[in-house]
Amino acid sequence: MVAVTEEPSAGQDREPQNHRTIDRVTRILEEVVYNPGMTFAELSRAIDAPKSSVYGFIRGLVAAGWLYQDNTRFYIGPALHGLTLASGHLRAGSVTDADLQALHEAAGVTVFLGVQAGDDLIYVSEVGADLLAGFAARSNIRRGLLETAGGKALLAELAPEHRDAYLRRRGREENDLVDEFLTQYDDIKRTGIAQNTLHNGTRYALATVVRGPNGKAAAEVTLVGPTSRMEPRADELRALLLEHVQKWQNRATKTR
Repeated sequence: MVAVTEEPSAGQDREPQNHRTIDRVTRILEEVVYNPGMTFAELSRAIDAPKSSVYGFIRGLVAAGWLYQDNTRFYIGPALHGLTLASGHLRAGSVTDADLQALHEAAGVTVFLGVQAGDDLIYVSEVGADLLAGFAARSNIRRGLLETAGGKALLAELAPEHRDAYLRRRGREENDLVDEFLTQYDDIKRTGIAQNTLHNGTRYALATVVRGPNGKAAAEVTLVGPTSRMEPRADELRALLLEHVQKWQNRATKTR
């Protein structure tokens, strides 16, 4: 006979209980929050757990976007900022809210800031009033790179071996998206702008990457709005997007 443990009934008080795995994962995140740039060895010592366990937890957190690895050091990843966006409390990281607000006012459409986390794009900030695009972003913080203009812009910046490896990992259901990206690839590289339509063609998006001081793509910025309003202004909006992002990058270089 198999013993069945009775679940607590609704309203029944039950003291919260610690769980070793949850405790260790939480401790890793807390250590990195308060001590950004910790190494694997430092994390292992801090949480006093077997190195093999810590290694597995860290690799899983990096893959899911909760941690970000830069060489041998670890930082809080973009997934946390994505949850912040979903909760309605926006933050834009190194690109300020004022930067996004200025772009929004100049373009007259919604502005999103996103970063790559593994095989996904995660939006970390939003400024604008497009209810459809905004609700979709807060309801699903993770998007496949091929599904979005920002994801395509980031994908086009990857080293060829990483880009091709990503495309090979796509399933058959994404064949059309792969073909569409490959068709657009040369134009994205030439212009620095990726485009996309969404919500059954009612919304139009233009995106470009934001480069860090090292010249590599660190994030992407997307303009999203009604197709009927954006398509006739596409050339104007492309120039406006590149102009604003260039200003941000110039500022970052000067303050380095």
